[in-house]
Amino acid sequence: MSPRRLFPLLVVTAAAAFALAAGPPSRPSPKSLQVFAASSLTEAFGEIAAAFEASHPGVDVELNFAGSQILRMQIEEGAPADVFASADFAQMEPLSKSGAVATPTEFAKNRLVVVASRKSALVNSLEDLTRPHLRIVVAGRTVPIGEYTAQVIAKINAAKIAGKHFAARFASNVVSRETNARAVLSKVMLGEADAGIVYLTDVGEAEDILVIEIPEEVNAVAEYPIATVRSSKVPELAQEFVDAVLSSAGGSTLAKHGFTR
Repeated sequence: MSPRRLFPLLVVTAAAAFALAAGPPSRPSPKSLQVFAASSLTEAFGEIAAAFEASHPGVDVELNFAGSQILRMQIEEGAPADVFASADFAQMEPLSKSGAVATPTEFAKNRLVVVASRKSALVNSLEDLTRPHLRIVVAGRTVPIGEYTAQVIAKINAAKIAGKHFAARFASNVVSRETNARAVLSKVMLGEADAGIVYLTDVGEAEDILVIEIPEEVNAVAEYPIATVRSSKVPELAQEFVDAVLSSAGGSTLAKHGFTR
């Protein structure tokens, strides 16, 4: 073989060897979006997140559901959150005032209902909540649903639509205070309580429970705000998720699960 033909062959061989050593072309690593959301948003945000991933190839939306007060504390302690959706403004305001989140926007409303165990069959009306020896489970006052529940009980008591001294008699039947509405519903479904107060959206396909409506004039309107977290490493993507929740498609998904705007 002549020297003129040998040199091009060596060049091609060296280039091939370099390509093999470098391996296949690298693909962009998937982006992770951390969304912290109130437990009552579990089903609705699950659907919204799935639609968001479908329209954003390579994005993995990781949902963290818990009581809003727990999520707020996690963010305050430096948890890597990108978006925060709370069940009330009370848990959002401290983060907003400290600058930890951007300006929050209300995206949904909810209301409360009484859930009663069909197994015990002791509660069929608001008046029945004051029956002696009844086992009632509610959420604690530090939780949004717990604060909303306290507002409802105070309104019912003031309106006198469920008998005299309703608030005191109701309180005497409370046997447990939980960290979120889902825990309240679970205890009623399991027969560990005769009744409880939860969000309408929590009821879903729950079995063996009776849902008792709370009149609008004594009910509480739960307001849900959402905001991006300023420490987010993917701020633009976080804002896109917030926009998806605020969109008409997001509103339709929320409405399907019982939320209003």
